[in-house]
Amino acid sequence: MRRSSALEAVDLVRTFGEGKTAVTAVAGVNLGFSRGEFVAVMGPSGSGKSTLMNLLAGLDTPTSGRVVVEGADLASLDDRRLTLLRRERIGFIFQAFNLMPALTAEQNILLPLTLSGRRPDGAFLDEIAGSLRIRDRLGHRPSEMSGGQQQRVAVARALVTRPAVVFADEPTGALDVSASRELLGRLRDASTRLRQTIVMVTHDPVAATYADRVLLLSDGALHGTIERPTTREVLAAMARAEG
Repeated sequence: MRRSSALEAVDLVRTFGEGKTAVTAVAGVNLGFSRGEFVAVMGPSGSGKSTLMNLLAGLDTPTSGRVVVEGADLASLDDRRLTLLRRERIGFIFQAFNLMPALTAEQNILLPLTLSGRRPDGAFLDEIAGSLRIRDRLGHRPSEMSGGQQQRVAVARALVTRPAVVFADEPTGALDVSASRELLGRLRDASTRLRQTIVMVTHDPVAATYADRVLLLSDGALHGTIERPTTREVLAAMARAEG
């Protein structure tokens, strides 16, 4: 296991369907993610990236194997405790911003805390809003903000609970180059300064270079790892996987 583990997958398998029509989306994956580590997950379309992320985040149940988050085996948790763990220890950033249209930016950011009955840390909220340059947008509703601003609100919402692990599914897909680099810089900062583990599914080789390492998936299995990735290395690895 790498350093102090925040997240672990043990012999993880996910199969859809039965018999001759069964499809194995994740095939016996073993992984460990350290606290404060930024990991990108890449692979061709249909390689199992999103299925793996859903399993690691507790959004889907494995056919066999285990997922352990900060020592808690997800399979051992009932629905209530699993919901609490996802709400308090896991953050989510999606390509679709998933903001509540009737709420202001601040209300959207604080929604996970509101749902769990926890009081917000005003200083931490101000720090996040400042670093994401949305302090002047906290009173605005999503319809009054640009796409980049909405994505930064979604990032703030994912970080405000101080989760152990943040899952990001193609987070830069709807952003322009400038907003993408800004978002990736914030995720890099969350991993190095806040010691949050970031797991990002992406197809963007430049985005992958912000990570400490890249996991390469093919046919549901791990087919390689790139430490301290460069754009050239990622492009070459993806070309081999798709060839």
